[in-house]
Amino acid sequence: MRRLAWLLALLLLPAAQAQEPDDILGIWATERAEAHVEIFKRDDRYHGRITWLKEPFYPEGDAEAGQPRRDRENEDPELREREIIGLEIVNGFRYVGKGRWTDGTIYDPENGKTYNCKMWLTRDGRLRLRGYVGVSLFGRTTEWIRVLR
Repeated sequence: MRRLAWLLALLLLPAAQAQEPDDILGIWATERAEAHVEIFKRDDRYHGRITWLKEPFYPEGDAEAGQPRRDRENEDPELREREIIGLEIVNGFRYVGKGRWTDGTIYDPENGKTYNCKMWLTRDGRLRLRGYVGVSLFGRTTEWIRVLR
């Protein structure tokens, strides 16, 4: 009986871990929970926009204290007036199977730079994103936690 239970568990394990393309949809908290990002699908690609900030306004002592945070670090001066809440920072991902999405970019509003990016779901349901320049060897990985499906 014990062998049957073990065999059944082994057979069901791959099905339980199977990933679907839309498993990434929902709201995710960034690594330090400073923002929430909603991942959504548009034109068969996956994108994400900031929906919440822990500190949505500039703090006291900043030249713009009390004002909503803007994309003021953007390299393009014409884009510096965009508010951070609502800003699309994850763009153009496609699902390639086995819980992996590639061919996208991620924008970092803290430094105004856009990076190539790939992402994948971990076995415990976290979303890992690896932003890089050139090849993924030269990059940084961050981990997001699901807030809402």
